[in-house]
Amino acid sequence: MYSVGQVAKFLGVSRDTLKFYEDKGLVNPKKNAENGYREYNQFDIYDITTINFYREIDIEIKRIQEIRKSKSIADLEFLLEEKEQVILEEIEYKKLLLKKVQLIKKDCAKIKQYLGKYTIKEMRPLEVKGKIKKITDFDKYEILAKNTDSLKQAVTLTALRRVISFNEEGMIGDKFIIVRELEDFDKSIEGEVLAHQNCIYTIIEDGRWSTDGENMDNKVEASLRKIAIKNGYEPLGVVYVNILLTTYEEGLERVFLEIYAPIK
Repeated sequence: MYSVGQVAKFLGVSRDTLKFYEDKGLVNPKKNAENGYREYNQFDIYDITTINFYREIDIEIKRIQEIRKSKSIADLEFLLEEKEQVILEEIEYKKLLLKKVQLIKKDCAKIKQYLGKYTIKEMRPLEVKGKIKKITDFDKYEILAKNTDSLKQAVTLTALRRVISFNEEGMIGDKFIIVRELEDFDKSIEGEVLAHQNCIYTIIEDGRWSTDGENMDNKVEASLRKIAIKNGYEPLGVVYVNILLTTYEEGLERVFLEIYAPIK
């Protein structure tokens, strides 16, 4: 027979947890007639380790109580199959989330390298999945949920690109497109694919910490035009803006934007 302290130490659970299991009728140790202390036998140990397993895979206490009353292995097998599917889905989600974390780490390095600097760079192909007139219409478009790599709300905005159109007089258009990044240009894709071999590329900082809420659109467009002319390039009149990263300084957001401005 084993005491509460021995079982708690041996199985790595607290006394409160053991008491909770007892209160829920999941384990029923005998009381020593002489001193009134609870004592556990090997069958109680089996019960506790099994309950711990069920709790570890997030099976509710009520379901565990039902399992204890059931005599059917088939019932347990069905429950475990359900839980297996949930865990597999969680694993896939975690893999995608890990991929996103790794991408953001790369974005941090990209910001250090290109913030405030200009270079010529290719814009990788983007498949256009939908369009939004304004960012406030974001929640009205079901297509967003279908094109975010199943990463829930954590990364939904990564499927968006802001598209600014301009001419020599300034901005003439502004919209958002929903995109899917392509590894390579796939000619089998029937929809619209955006790809530009040569773009003026830079990263700029927006947000209230750096701009005090001032709209940067015209300044960015003018700066890109100036860079293009200075280096003998002809801008195509469109700029693609991608939100790379948002962080905070003194409670105010710092937003880092990746800019692609196609040129001839």
